[in-house]
Amino acid sequence: MPLPHIPYRPLAVAQEQGRQNLLDDLALMRSRRSIRKFSDRPVPKQMIETAIRIAATAPSGANRQPWTFVAISDPATKRRIREEAEAAEKEFYEERAPKEWLEALEPLGTDFHKEYLEVVPWIIVVFRRDADIVKGERVKNYYVPESVGIAVGFFIQALHHAGLCTLTHTPAPMTFLREICGRPLNEKPFLLMPVGYAADDCTVPDITKLPIETVLHFL
Repeated sequence: MPLPHIPYRPLAVAQEQGRQNLLDDLALMRSRRSIRKFSDRPVPKQMIETAIRIAATAPSGANRQPWTFVAISDPATKRRIREEAEAAEKEFYEERAPKEWLEALEPLGTDFHKEYLEVVPWIIVVFRRDADIVKGERVKNYYVPESVGIAVGFFIQALHHAGLCTLTHTPAPMTFLREICGRPLNEKPFLLMPVGYAADDCTVPDITKLPIETVLHFL
């Protein structure tokens, strides 16, 4: 049965102000970087919850909202995640990674060591739900990776706006995350994201983004 419709009133923003808002957002997001050196400075639980609330406002296929965010601050759990992630990544880097992939990563200086997973105050594990169990029956969700990816994008921007940093990490395989987080079988790990403040001595590779004419085409 169709849902009732209610009036929608978008933000009333003058066009010139809208242009400026976009330029401000561009400057903000140009300053964002993924980092691998975090401070152990505490981050209040409320900040994490609010950022996830923002992520959960994302659009999703059929409004199924097929995501679950698990926020972890327990030191023993973070240690276990680090051990499992490093084991998976070590095997990947040393045995399974294609030569082309290792060559692409070489300028960034990444490897299987993930000590920041214990330093950082929070680890967020994002799960995708391809289906839900409703009254004992399996109910399929739609456009799941697209929906969860959009929610993660909202989350990343919210964190950056709050002065927090993160990194999108996908150890392969990631099934250990479901066991550690105690999630049901219908949930699949999507991303592992350390969240916290940058360390005082944090550095990042000096990269550039593709020029706009490479990624944008007007017709």
